[in-house]
Amino acid sequence: MNVLVVGGGAREHAICDAVYRSKNADIYSIMHNLNPGIEFLSKEYLLEEETNIDRVVDYAKKKEIDLALIGPEAPLEAGLTDELTRNGISVCSPTSKAARIETDKEWMRNLLRKYGIHGQLKYETFTDVKKSKRFIEEFDGDVAIKPIGLTGGKGVKVSGDHFYGTDEALEYVEEVINQKIGGKAKVLIEEKAVGEEFTLQAFSDGNSILPLHAVQDHKRLFPGDEGPNTGGMGSYSCADGLLPFLPRSSYEEAAAILQEIIEALNREGCKYIGPIYGQFMVTAECPKIIEINARFGDPEAMNVLPLLETDFIELCTSMLDGSLSNKKLRLNKKSTVCKYVVPEGYGVKSMVGEKVLVDEKSIKNTGSKLFYASVNKKDDFVYTTSSRSLAVVGIADALSDAEKMCEDALNYVQGKHIFIRHDIGTEELIEKRMKHMKKLNVM
Repeated sequence: MNVLVVGGGAREHAICDAVYRSKNADIYSIMHNLNPGIEFLSKEYLLEEETNIDRVVDYAKKKEIDLALIGPEAPLEAGLTDELTRNGISVCSPTSKAARIETDKEWMRNLLRKYGIHGQLKYETFTDVKKSKRFIEEFDGDVAIKPIGLTGGKGVKVSGDHFYGTDEALEYVEEVINQKIGGKAKVLIEEKAVGEEFTLQAFSDGNSILPLHAVQDHKRLFPGDEGPNTGGMGSYSCADGLLPFLPRSSYEEAAAILQEIIEALNREGCKYIGPIYGQFMVTAECPKIIEINARFGDPEAMNVLPLLETDFIELCTSMLDGSLSNKKLRLNKKSTVCKYVVPEGYGVKSMVGEKVLVDEKSIKNTGSKLFYASVNKKDDFVYTTSSRSLAVVGIADALSDAEKMCEDALNYVQGKHIFIRHDIGTEELIEKRMKHMKKLNVM
């Protein structure tokens, strides 16, 4: 089988690794940067923008691709799945209409409201700053402000973290509308959900889902959840599939919500096939829906895909032929800790073109997994771009051991201008999360 993987980040490296382990596929890849991990696993690759639909489709036809997997959200929004399908190529990723569950936050919220899906937040959308003031004041400025379109996970601002009070909230509303952040002169404002966030990823065949282990991502740049939002500095998961602060009941509620969303999309005439994930907040009431995404998470994919014992290609085939409900999902019962290495200045102004020295053999000897992200390979070295550089994942029975393994492996990544958020997965930070939940009477 010829499999095309679209995208050049660490998530796509993890997807390629999962395909490679199935041992019955040749990997072809398209990426806008030369990711050395994807290059190594690929029979052939093309350097091209993933949103150049004509070029991607032309390459897929020439290479007689049997199955395409699209990693990032931008080509989904651009309609890559639709065009590949029109050309007779099977795609295990959602169409542009189904991907609106991520690419249009207003449409997503309206869908939840229309079908009465539980876990909703109060929200309104605005194109006028003055009109938004009354809604913000209703919550005493305690809101989350989101551009409608895609911002790479960096456009959301939340009261108490990024701004304080109504006046500062209105300043950001004005910025989003005037600068058309996310591509539209429109903003979504939601009540702020208070609790702890978690990610639940799942496979979908359009009728049913198979949920994976819960993961907690860390968006903030600095230790202790300080600094600006990023695409994600790292994440962890636990061997039992839950998280230290996550009750089984909340996990099951989140899975039920994803199932309801899949059914709602089906009724809307946009059947959802491929990976999907929900970003949820465990609150004192119930899990609240923060956002829904039409793909695997990044970094969350690196926590779950290495644990797959079920053949990944077989899972993709089941998603495509609608037989997922007959499939048994087998996952290695291990804990994982993923930490990103990023260029100095990431989240503000990254140092681009800086050399990063990676001792791949020594990292492998620690038992960890290495996933390259947005780097460029040149003359057997890797160099930073403006985005995240690479991720290291420790995998062990106990979460504390996975965190130590990850730290051991990170010793073999060197560079003058790199940064790592080292507190991810540590006992101290997890204890902070649990105290927070106890304070909210969730635990």
